Amino acid sequence: MTHAVTEVVTEAQRRRHTSYVTPEGAEWLASASAFPRSVRALWSARPTAPSVLPCGTAFDVVNLSALFGRRLLEQLWASGPGSGPVAVHRGRLLLLVAPGTAQRLPYLLDWEEWGEAVPPMLCHGSGDAVTVPPLYAPQDAAGAGQGSGCDPGAGLSRWLVAPDTRHPWLPGADVVLWACVRAARSAPAKTVPALVSTPGTA
Repeated sequence: MTHAVTEVVTEAQRRRHTSYVTPEGAEWLASASAFPRSVRALWSARPTAPSVLPCGTAFDVVNLSALFGRRLLEQLWASGPGSGPVAVHRGRLLLLVAPGTAQRLPYLLDWEEWGEAVPPMLCHGSGDAVTVPPLYAPQDAAGAGQGSGCDPGAGLSRWLVAPDTRHPWLPGADVVLWACVRAARSAPAKTVPALVSTPGTA
């Protein structure tokens, strides 16, 4: 397996971690829908409410457990090319990736024989939809001058790395595979349980 990562981003892009969605990022998110104007109207009325967006056009999503997702992000940020937008929803980490990744990644993991070493993940692509966090955190809504009232489900979703450009860089299947393998290798080794009893000497 080739460990080199072919996608290259600038250092500024790698270190840009924002927790709120910029207007440019909101435009990109809305472009995932077949009806972007309706999405923007909904956000204008309820900027603190999570939204459901389709996958497969602007992005796919790799849905990971919190622990393994954190390890994967550490690999992407510390040793790799960085990540695109990343969200947390109901305790799961949602990595927004390049369209087509959801279809390719499971096959690459099986082909490289790393499928069993990587915790189960969900890959959402064409035909799927995911819940994304609100544009603004509830505590930021008043300062942003957007609407009134906060959605009670907003606290279940938040951005770790929020969309902040109309053309965000998104990792593809090769990059995510590389990060998965490194994250699996960095996982603590399982300890062998001690014997319950040890035979005595005669």
